[in-house]
Amino acid sequence: MSETKREKQPDEFELISRLSAKLPTGDSVVGGAGDDCAVIDAGVPGLWQLHKTDAVVEGVHFTRDADPQQVGHKALGRALSDIAAMAGTPRWATVTLGLPDGFDAETVESVYDGMAALAKRHDVSLVGGETVANPERLFIGVSLVGEVARDKCLLRSGAAVGDGVWVTGELGGSIAGHHLTFTPRLAEAQWLAANFKPSAMIDLSDGLAGDLGHLLTSANAGAELLESALPIRREARLRAKESEAAKPPLLAALTDGEDYELCFTLGQGQAVALLDRFKQEFPDTPLCCIGKIVDRPGLKIRQKTGLMEIATRGHVHFQ
Repeated sequence: MSETKREKQPDEFELISRLSAKLPTGDSVVGGAGDDCAVIDAGVPGLWQLHKTDAVVEGVHFTRDADPQQVGHKALGRALSDIAAMAGTPRWATVTLGLPDGFDAETVESVYDGMAALAKRHDVSLVGGETVANPERLFIGVSLVGEVARDKCLLRSGAAVGDGVWVTGELGGSIAGHHLTFTPRLAEAQWLAANFKPSAMIDLSDGLAGDLGHLLTSANAGAELLESALPIRREARLRAKESEAAKPPLLAALTDGEDYELCFTLGQGQAVALLDRFKQEFPDTPLCCIGKIVDRPGLKIRQKTGLMEIATRGHVHFQ
């Protein structure tokens, strides 16, 4: 008797694609699955609602010995970063807390202290949630609602051939600590939308290669990046020097993920004005133009030796 052939387990994005096809939507849905946030027309003049849910899991997004306040910061900060990618303003959050056997109440309170501190910084109200048992490990899910002016909302789609590709901050090596302490780029995103209106924007959570790939898919285009222009984090370079098993700095910048920076595209002719004004407004936030959108699909890196093709794939769950 022949064995029944088992279907190969899908990865994160394959599963999302399959499930998205089953989601019912109504007339109030401006944009559903497929962007950083869902965009909802709730009937408020001039405004759309932004809805986002995210989760962190012990052993996947943080270790058991991580500072619990930083774990709370990260749990809320991930959702805030997605609101930032749409140039929105976060408003209300609910939290689902899955607690392992033998949990320590003081540790849980510290997690909430971390969330509360970040929430206060951005005028977010934590309005409730759910607490359940999750025997093996700590799980924190955050659902966040924000708002954005209809004429300022930024989507992943919209990049055009010739647009510059830009990133805030630095990339790679986030495991050294940045992934627990990052600052969501809400102020920068709102300023960009108000003053330059990028053609497309996304937050960098799964790595530059993978997240930029989403923009390219939406635009049916490709990108050519300049290796020397990539703002690689010092920790990524140090890890490469200290361990032969570590990723080369370029690969770390492209695929490490959890940078929580903004990647956006902007039309030609605005670079000088953007750099000057951005530096005046945000002197502590680096901003770099790292390449351009091109008409041929795919992602390429221009190095001294020529063009190298890069897979548009960052961190993926279930692979």
